[in-house]
Amino acid sequence: MSKLWLALCAIVVWQIGSWTFAPASPPKTPQGDGRAFGPNEKYLVEGREKQRQSAITAFDMPWGSRCSGNDRKQFISGIDHYYYHRQRQTESYPESYGKAGADYIATQWSKTDDQRIERLTQEAYSKGYLKPSDFSGVAAKIVAAVVKNERVTGNGCKG
Repeated sequence: MSKLWLALCAIVVWQIGSWTFAPASPPKTPQGDGRAFGPNEKYLVEGREKQRQSAITAFDMPWGSRCSGNDRKQFISGIDHYYYHRQRQTESYPESYGKAGADYIATQWSKTDDQRIERLTQEAYSKGYLKPSDFSGVAAKIVAAVVKNERVTGNGCKG
């Protein structure tokens, strides 16, 4: 019995020693180290342009085709894709790069086409062609913010 207790005590002492003297895990990249973006940013810039074009193409669809079938799916999908990426980047850049990242990404999503997409979103909402619940959770969050001061004045897809 005493050998068992001795073995257990040795294991406990070894475990406590390994916790005490083990090297610390490497530090994470500090938030706000001065960089506003990472090394792959050129690809993300190209992606943002494609997302803008996807949304604009969706808004270029005829009003009457936005309410049903595959055209409806295409309309919502083009807008959802744009707002999904916009919201995800707006949340992730400050987490990864601190204030420099937050300022940078806010500027990146404030281009003339972004303002146009917001206006078109507000117009489609007020005419009854879309609502925040039409979008995925991430995109719905920003769509709700974009249309929060708008009133629905048209019947759009309600017939």
